[in-house]
Amino acid sequence: MSAPGNDQIATSAGRSNNLLARLILRRILLGFGLLLAASMLVYGGVEMLPGDFAATYLGRDATPESVEHVRKELGLDRPMIQRYGEWLGGIVQGDFGTSWSNHNSVAEQLWKRLGNSMLLAVASAAIAVPLALGLGMIAVRYRNRFPDRAISILSLAAVSLPEFFIGYLLIQFFTVQLGVAAFPATVYDGMSLGERLSAIALPVLTLVVAVLAHMMRMTRSAILNVMSSPYVETAELKGLSALRIIAEHAAPNAVAPIVTVIALNLAALVVGVVVIEVVFVYPGIGQYMVDAVTVRDMPVVQACGLIFAAIYIVLNLLADIVSILANPRLRHPR
Repeated sequence: MSAPGNDQIATSAGRSNNLLARLILRRILLGFGLLLAASMLVYGGVEMLPGDFAATYLGRDATPESVEHVRKELGLDRPMIQRYGEWLGGIVQGDFGTSWSNHNSVAEQLWKRLGNSMLLAVASAAIAVPLALGLGMIAVRYRNRFPDRAISILSLAAVSLPEFFIGYLLIQFFTVQLGVAAFPATVYDGMSLGERLSAIALPVLTLVVAVLAHMMRMTRSAILNVMSSPYVETAELKGLSALRIIAEHAAPNAVAPIVTVIALNLAALVVGVVVIEVVFVYPGIGQYMVDAVTVRDMPVVQACGLIFAAIYIVLNLLADIVSILANPRLRHPR
């Protein structure tokens, strides 16, 4: 027979696992609900945009009869709810419809452009996240001293500058003045990974500057909040170095807020590529969406908007799940 203490531990662990599973399942169901609501907002919002594709496509000399004929061919004469249901049903099957402007499959163009955009986002995140965590720890280690103040001043300056302005500054400095970076950024099939990374150097640097400051400041704040905890004081009394205390004791217990702000900034990073891709003429999903807005190609705009919303929701969902798993009160309830 097992000891009563072991039975209590097993029962407590079972309750903890059940609680964690329920919380995670609730977050996942909430994510699906948010995604459905986002699809309604995206479709309805694009439908309410001013202008008419048929009139734009046919030009100023179009007759009312020809405009009405094009609208009927595109199905715009049917109720919006019916068109939304068909659109959502197609998306569930991986069909985003057909572009009105060039009659190509939206899904084929979308996945190709999305791959280029994700290359930008992943490369930027691979640089920004570890750099933000490192600088945040250094700022805590040298709190209220020169390194901390210098990092704070530079981060405030970076937060104050819009992304497109940072991009133009980098173009002016590296391309116009030094002539060391290729512009515009061009990625095409057949390029090696090294060639691709070289081509996207300036857009990646722009995105890193845009998101680094906020992540670094929130990392600093989250770690400072736990620096006065008893276990940190105990580590100090043991004679551990300041950086070791921060890295091994303070930072792991500040995971939840750090992960949340990193997820939010990564989501902003993916959505923020719209502006950067336009500035650098980069063939990504952001440039694809802007081009579609220009000609009022609604299937493309709706598909891009839904992809951005889905990425934002998924990243926030992952941040919630990590925060739940990192919470010791949920993992080891009394």
